[in-house]
Amino acid sequence: MTPEDFIKKWKDSERKERQASQQHFLDLCDVLEVPKPGDPGVKSKDYEFAVRLKKPGQEEGEADVFRRGCFAWEYKGPRKSLVEAYRQLKDYTDALDNPPLLIVSDMREILIHTNFTNTPAIAYRIPILDLGSVEQRQRLRSAFLDPEKLRPTTERKRVTEEAAKQIGALANALRKNRLDPRRVAHFLNKIVFCMFAEDIELLPKRIFSEILEHVVSQQIKFAEAIRDLFRAMKDRNGRFGLTQIPWFNGGLFADDDVIELSFPQVVALRDASLLDWKYIEPSIFGTLFESGLDPKKRQEMAGLFNVKPNGNGGHTQPSLFAKDADKGVGIHYTDAEKIMKIVEPVVLRPLRAEWEAVKAEISKHREARAKAKSPAARTKAEDAVHKAYHDFRVRLANYRVLDPACGSGNFLYLALLHLKDFDRAVETEARAMGLPADNDRVTTDAVKGIEINPYAAELARLTIWIGEIQWQMKNAGGIKRVPILGELRQVDCRDALYDERRNKEAHWPEADAIIGNPPFLGGKLLLRTLRDDYVERLFELFEARVPAEADLVCYWFAKAGEQIRGGKATRAGLVATNSIRGGANRRALEYALTGNAGAKSPKGKVTKRNDVGPLVIYNAWDDERWVINGANVRVSLISFAERKFVPSREVRLDDQVVTQVYSDLAAQRGQIGVDLTVAKTLSENTDVGFMGDTPVGAFDIDGQVARRMLRLPLNPNGKNNTDVIRPWFNGLDITRRTRDRWNHRLRDGHI
Repeated sequence: MTPEDFIKKWKDSERKERQASQQHFLDLCDVLEVPKPGDPGVKSKDYEFAVRLKKPGQEEGEADVFRRGCFAWEYKGPRKSLVEAYRQLKDYTDALDNPPLLIVSDMREILIHTNFTNTPAIAYRIPILDLGSVEQRQRLRSAFLDPEKLRPTTERKRVTEEAAKQIGALANALRKNRLDPRRVAHFLNKIVFCMFAEDIELLPKRIFSEILEHVVSQQIKFAEAIRDLFRAMKDRNGRFGLTQIPWFNGGLFADDDVIELSFPQVVALRDASLLDWKYIEPSIFGTLFESGLDPKKRQEMAGLFNVKPNGNGGHTQPSLFAKDADKGVGIHYTDAEKIMKIVEPVVLRPLRAEWEAVKAEISKHREARAKAKSPAARTKAEDAVHKAYHDFRVRLANYRVLDPACGSGNFLYLALLHLKDFDRAVETEARAMGLPADNDRVTTDAVKGIEINPYAAELARLTIWIGEIQWQMKNAGGIKRVPILGELRQVDCRDALYDERRNKEAHWPEADAIIGNPPFLGGKLLLRTLRDDYVERLFELFEARVPAEADLVCYWFAKAGEQIRGGKATRAGLVATNSIRGGANRRALEYALTGNAGAKSPKGKVTKRNDVGPLVIYNAWDDERWVINGANVRVSLISFAERKFVPSREVRLDDQVVTQVYSDLAAQRGQIGVDLTVAKTLSENTDVGFMGDTPVGAFDIDGQVARRMLRLPLNPNGKNNTDVIRPWFNGLDITRRTRDRWNHRLRDGHI
């Protein structure tokens, strides 16, 4: 049978499952040229129809087709639920020796679910009309002959990227319908959380996928079906039909707003639901948030334009993730490895050092107990052991991390997960030392955030809860919290720099560590892109602390330094563009470290402890690749603290131990190194060194184009293009290979 014959025979078939499933399978085997059940040389027990078996609970069941080492296959009639068929197969897996593939079909499409051990499950959907494709037929042949070819080679990151791609496409489609982008983002957050909750079995009976299958097969209204589920998730004793639904709420499901989707959009959402969402990285939610916004709004939400939600004014901090919605390609988010270059030295490394000191103290008390000659002395020593351990556990329970530009919460998410891992490791070590078992001390209270945009703040809360849920499912055996989602009020929705309602500098809460990725916006762009009155007020409030020409990110460095000197934080680690190494940006960094505001006194109330000297940069990466809004930029990662908290062996630049890191992010190594930031201008160089050409507009010309223009005849004004087109160089062209850049330039040197 040819693929065309098969498609013609089955594409419009209305035959029932029992009447037609075996014939459909045999015809498919003919098309694929693979063995059939009962063929000569095929063992009947290894490849057969209608396999009787015992399901969990000793119930009788039957798999429609089974091929040992390859698949179990379940048929349903046209427009019946393939979600239900898949659920049946999952009940059969133990009885069938856990086949690597679980395949379901309604005879109009075939759905291959991977079932390999220790890999994310993915699904391949093959509509019957696609069997004309050689690639799709080869995929099905692999299911019969070599299932390993269908083993997912992608790990968690790839699952996340695929999910972001599919949901991002839906977000962009909704954007084109001119819907409110914030409404789109909020709606998609609920949708994605449902898929996640279903795959970790918080939502029972794959109820969300069942709804999608029902909408597709019966072509009923999507909004009506989903709205009932959202209502059930909102209520304390919610039900969907006869099914009891756990209480979620937490702000995300405080409303039951649903956007009606077209039939193709529901099909796309159903396909996205086939991914294994329990493996998803919470960072996807930042991507979804930005993908659901139109281009101008996405710029606003990335901190490039000022907005005034709830009358607060200010600017929006950017998420770490972006989707190039206009081009329809590439969803970008900053990987965890980059973020950990701040979280590790600022949050985790100091806590590990504290724990090592506590263990040394415990060891000392244990030695004292061993040497004690009286019961009272032994009791006193043992009490000291338990006190040292208890005090550290209390310290860990009260440890707080603040991200004052938290966007969608990825820094906080990673900090929380690693703090919880550390908490569990401490408790495990303590039990090995003979100390009593203790409950987990680190909760979601450990992280605080500030974010101006209400939906980004909501997103940060959700990201934190997803991370918490994933950790609990993996390490604690399940979720016991009711409701499942809390409101996380410590993610504060407001401006991090300016309190417009009170017309004063914004307050930051106390925390042990300050981390984050403040908004990137060049100093020359502040007045061009933010509200004039807002920028002028920033200049006034931060006068002498942050030069007016400094980048926006510098204001976060200045405030972080003040928090440490005011006793409201111990350490900070922030991302900045690599231009912080020089000019006005470096002067702002020097203020963050020294508190020296020059001749003028800082405006606003700046508290400072008398016992705090200059802060030191103890961990830095001077020129790292970063991705923001889909574009690569070069950044510096800078961690700083009071000198007394930084052992000399911990000072590092680009992961190399150094003696000192200067504010231009150069280093002293041993006795070698010169702090050029304190260099003075030499009067001997007056009128010798000078500032070169400074472009004030984009008029770069490629070398080939420029030379072609120079060969043209005279212009109508009688002048040659050589009067205005000249080669253009800067230091990069001298120290590296020339870039062959030309520019439109007048004779007086202005460009």
